Amino acid sequence: MCPACSPFATRSRACIAGRRKLTIEVEAQVTGNVWKVETAVGAQVEEEEVLLVIESMKMEIPVEAPAAGRIVEIRVREGQAVEEGDVLVILARS
Repeated sequence: MCPACSPFATRSRACIAGRRKLTIEVEAQVTGNVWKVETAVGAQVEEEEVLLVIESMKMEIPVEAPAAGRIVEIRVREGQAVEEGDVLVILARS
């Protein structure tokens, strides 16, 4: 068992089993405002499903799931300003 799998590990640590992360931090690719959150904690999502929409320079930019899985944590709310690289959602792989 790797240290991150331990029951004493913090939530932010990801286990790497065979170089494949079990959780994914979905990051903002642009600076803007969260226009709409399209999912909820506990929801099962498919790869490329829209998780939320960021408004930037009067354009709506969808943030898609990079893999199928379950939403573990949503770190933003509608109307919140985000910077490029901010972690928006934590996704546990299926």
